[in-house]
Amino acid sequence: MTQNGIKEILLQHPIIPVVTLQQESDVHTVAKKLAQSNISCAEVTLRTEYALEGIQFMKVNYPEISIGVGTVVDKNQIAALQDLAVSFMVSPGSTPELLKAMENSGIAYLPGAVTPSEIISGMGNGVSIFKFFPANLFGGIATLQTYGQVFSQCSFCPTGGLNAGNHKDFLALKNVLAVGGSWMLK
Repeated sequence: MTQNGIKEILLQHPIIPVVTLQQESDVHTVAKKLAQSNISCAEVTLRTEYALEGIQFMKVNYPEISIGVGTVVDKNQIAALQDLAVSFMVSPGSTPELLKAMENSGIAYLPGAVTPSEIISGMGNGVSIFKFFPANLFGGIATLQTYGQVFSQCSFCPTGGLNAGNHKDFLALKNVLAVGGSWMLK
């Protein structure tokens, strides 16, 4: 598996805002804050009924923003994401079936893993870059430092509990390609 180019996306966007859209006005607010922060990427979560409509609205009105989609938990969500031509997908976890559907979609993807067993399972399915979520509940920097020794062939994008005060410490780790969070949108 190639993960369809996720490494290049993460290297290009080391800070990925995680966004939840409730309504059209949220899209404008997010786009304004991203521009002010000189960030051209966002991970829009599929946690609201408006999410897919909001992604479409954002793509049409703010084409300069590379849009990823988070909280992908079911292979049936992927067809809608293909129709929207999103840049990447993020899942908080994975199954072999979900990984296969993500790979077959042609869309870059970042599956989640936090335990050694999840990482080993992902590696067995050709994955080497993982979302590490929620980082603050699973040992944060200390865990990622250990994983850097145990899983030296893997890289991570931690989210959950990252903020303006600690995100640079995460980015300084050799096995962290990018970080995600919502601190820059507040």
